[in-house]
Amino acid sequence: QVQLVESGGGLVQPGGSLRLSCAASGSIFSINGMGWYRQAPGKQRELVAVITSGGSTNYADSVKGRFTISRDNAKNTMYLQMNSLKPEDTAVYYCNANVRLPVGRSANYWGPGTQVTVSS
Repeated sequence: QVQLVESGGGLVQPGGSLRLSCAASGSIFSINGMGWYRQAPGKQRELVAVITSGGSTNYADSVKGRFTISRDNAKNTMYLQMNSLKPEDTAVYYCNANVRLPVGRSANYWGPGTQVTVSS
């Protein structure tokens, strides 16, 4: 089995910064694409940013220029540096990873989420 665990969420004032981490563990051969998603109260889950195994990235328009996604393949860990945070960034942030398992097939996994609240 594979587990994803997010960390780094919390309460921050508008204009502040947070760094989220997502650590993958378990029966992992390699990790393909990884991504951050978020879900605000009463809204659907939305893509925030994704990163390929080679480091190519893509961002939602709402976070471009403020958020930076990165990963450390040696540690099976992904990060999201969030700067200039706004109240509308308040949400539960989820980590997603497409994992290649030792048996040869790939599967998609989600972390339990970490709360980010931007408020004065």
